This record gives sequence, structure tokens and C-alpha cells, in this order.
Amino acid sequence: MHYQAHASAIIDTGAQIGAGTKVWHFSHICSGAKIGQNCSLGQNVFIGNDVQIGNNVKIQNNVSVYDAVTLEDDVFCGPSMVFTNVYNPRSHIVRKSEYRKTLVEKGATIGANATILCGITIGRYALIGAGSVVKSDVTPYAVMAGVPARRVGWACVCGMLLNKSKSKILQCSECGLKYELENDLCSKL
Repeated sequence: MHYQAHASAIIDTGAQIGAGTKVWHFSHICSGAKIGQNCSLGQNVFIGNDVQIGNNVKIQNNVSVYDAVTLEDDVFCGPSMVFTNVYNPRSHIVRKSEYRKTLVEKGATIGANATILCGITIGRYALIGAGSVVKSDVTPYAVMAGVPARRVGWACVCGMLLNKSKSKILQCSECGLKYELENDLCSKL
């Protein structure tokens, strides 16, 4: 075993967990889950069967990553944020064949208590504010906030907010990276 798991964690036979990953108290990883290297799964985290998690992913306390969710490398999931996988659940109707795939691309951050509705893509290095409810796709580098979430700005790869400018070129005041705005999209130069 090349990963660390607290004695209270339940890891079902068949789960794949990469080297250097740490699984904390009272977490449960289902048998079909695939988790990369150097991840951190906080206390009371649930990982479903049809879940893929990349390398260096941080999942804070009280997060459930349900079937049909994929987290690419370097994703951060804040405490108690929520993923869904069925659009119209009913307890008396089985809808496992209707799970909608959700993709969180490389480097994205999802803040504490945010809710991510199923069937969407959160673009690379996007930043979802705490408590936001995301109902549709999020473009790369977008900063989203509110209920429902709306784009309120752009974020750098380093996580700093990019200064608003009348120019089509934005530069991070922290690390100096430059970005271009065109057709309501942001791309790194």
C-alpha cells in the first residue's frame, strides 16, 4: 500500500488509489473509484464507483463525489461542497441509467458549500465562489459567484483575480502571467 488511510476509512476492494494519497477519518471509497497520486481526501469524504480523480486533487471535509463525476489534476473541492448526478431525483424511481456526467477540468477550484448541478463542465482554472450554485458550463479561468452562479471576473492560474481592464489583455499582478479576452472567453498567452 503506497497511500495512507486512517483506520476508520473504508476502502472497498478494487478501488485504485495512487501513491502518496492520504485518506482521512470516516471516508469511504467505493470499489470502482480511480484516484490519482498525491491526493488528499479529508474527513467524511465519499467517493462513488464511477468516479475518476486525477493527481494532486484536494477534497476537503464532508464532500461526496458521486458516480459520473470526473476531477482532473490539481482540482480543489472546498469543505461541504456538493456534486449531483441526477437532474430530477425521486426516491421511489431508480434513475441510475440517467446519471449525467460532470467534468471538473485541471486546476479548477470549487469553494465551500458550493453546489454543482450534474451534466456540466467546469473549465480549467475556473474559480467557483463559496455558496454558489452552478447550473451550466463554466469557461476556463472564469470566476463564478452567486445563486445562480454568474461570471464576476477572471482568475489566473495562480488563483489571483485578474484586474479588470478596458484592454483585451489582462495581466496577473501576482505572478505576471498574461491573458487575452476575446468573444467573452479568456485564454492564457
